[in-house]
Amino acid sequence: MLHRRNFLAASAAATLGVREADAAPGQTLRIAMTASDLPTVTGIPNNGGEGFRFLGYPAYDGVVNWDYTNVNQTADAIPGLFESWTIDPGNPTRWIFTLRQGVVFHDGSALTIDDIVWNLQRVWDDKSPQYDAPAAPIVRATVTMLDRWEKIDDGKIAIYTKVPFSFFHYLLTVFLIASPRQWEKMGRSWIGFAKEPSGTGPFKITRVVPGQYAEMTRNENYWNKARIPKLERLIVYPMPEPTTRLAALRSGQVDWIEVPPPDAIPSLSDAGFQISLWPYPHTYPYVLNCAPGTVFSDVRVRQAMNFAIDRVGLCGMLNNTAKPAFGFFPPEHPLFGQPKIRYGYDPERAKALLQEAGYGPNKHARAKIMISTSGSGQMVPIQINEFLQQNFTAVGIDVDFDVVEWGMMIIARRSPPSPATSHGDDGINNSLGYTDPSTLYRLFATASFPPASTNWGHFSNARFDELATRAQNSFDPAEQTRLLAEAHAIVVDEAAWLYICHDLNPRAMSKRVQNFHPAQSWSQDFTHITMG
Repeated sequence: MLHRRNFLAASAAATLGVREADAAPGQTLRIAMTASDLPTVTGIPNNGGEGFRFLGYPAYDGVVNWDYTNVNQTADAIPGLFESWTIDPGNPTRWIFTLRQGVVFHDGSALTIDDIVWNLQRVWDDKSPQYDAPAAPIVRATVTMLDRWEKIDDGKIAIYTKVPFSFFHYLLTVFLIASPRQWEKMGRSWIGFAKEPSGTGPFKITRVVPGQYAEMTRNENYWNKARIPKLERLIVYPMPEPTTRLAALRSGQVDWIEVPPPDAIPSLSDAGFQISLWPYPHTYPYVLNCAPGTVFSDVRVRQAMNFAIDRVGLCGMLNNTAKPAFGFFPPEHPLFGQPKIRYGYDPERAKALLQEAGYGPNKHARAKIMISTSGSGQMVPIQINEFLQQNFTAVGIDVDFDVVEWGMMIIARRSPPSPATSHGDDGINNSLGYTDPSTLYRLFATASFPPASTNWGHFSNARFDELATRAQNSFDPAEQTRLLAEAHAIVVDEAAWLYICHDLNPRAMSKRVQNFHPAQSWSQDFTHITMG
């Protein structure tokens, strides 16, 4: 039975927000998110990947951006507000970035190298007036290797990594740039800035109704002329309940919903709605607390859990909007490697492993897992976990659920598992992504225990640490792949997590939504979309 904490029911305010937004006909796209609240709008959005997807990248540029054009492969990193970069041949920790010229903020001020320094101070200098204490950890949790910076001249800046780190440019995709002049104008306050935000992105945030919706309009002066939006307006609404989103789409209150209820997909298709499915770098796991003295400190219990679940049956229940996961990466990924163990649905093997670990019919393994009611990449967590709970019970693992709001889960995962933020839970059901090759290190390396980075589960393996460190110190792509594939095989064989499935990013849309081409990315390009 699910023991619910801070459960958020269907939001009447969200539906009211749709009416209040007074969505006009024409080139206006209205989207219902899975978030339970509106992500922050100041250039460091909360609410995980969904926050960056809808109120990060559309309105702000990173110094490095994602490439959405090659839809048949995982999105790669490309120049953004930094138009180019080189690594100092005499010092592999020194990256030299060249600023893109001619970029203008939404407030009309020109982007300068000093603005980049100012934004770096926002995140990494807690003595600066613009330091953003609530938001800075969101960026620092990813950009863990940044050491220091120095302005070279008005067109260049050098940023130093703590060690030679070949994947550094990927990390900078989460470093979005806000306008210092607008911050000054709005009272030298991020609360003030949120009332009239200013970035450099293809859309401008022009109206924010807290808890209800945010409205963006086309930036006619965007520096990348190929990505000036075709839409006039983009409006996003938080709607955590799948049935609420479904009703809003069917009634015409919105044009697009994230994560339609799986059982509604056939009827939506029959009614003429579009269903978008496309792979992206997503893994839906239980991040297990492997620290000594915990139930999951025993690798046999972790492996038993992985053999206990019916991934094929689960994906069938989800109407094939996901595919089974056998590791952090899918088997076809070049970094999957050659694990010795392939997890399938094998309840008898799960029971045998539990017996080896000292459990049996009279002594069940017990665990409490934090799950959310909704959230970025979380699919339909209540239904999924009810299905998994039956699988666990069948082999002698008693799992209780600590059901929390999505924002609380994000805070918990960025903290060590021992504090009150984790409620004493043994695992966290948090969707995560392999957006760049260094993600493996951030999630599984001993040096990545929080608060240094995001290895909440305290998985630790010396050979893994050696391989992952060597990979990111290397600037040879073939060597990186070889080392990371071997490292990934370790986290599979050691069952660092419970590997459940890979989401296929389902969306349901009105027939009016045209020219959307989903990228294999946690973010998407809205600039080419038109409304028919």
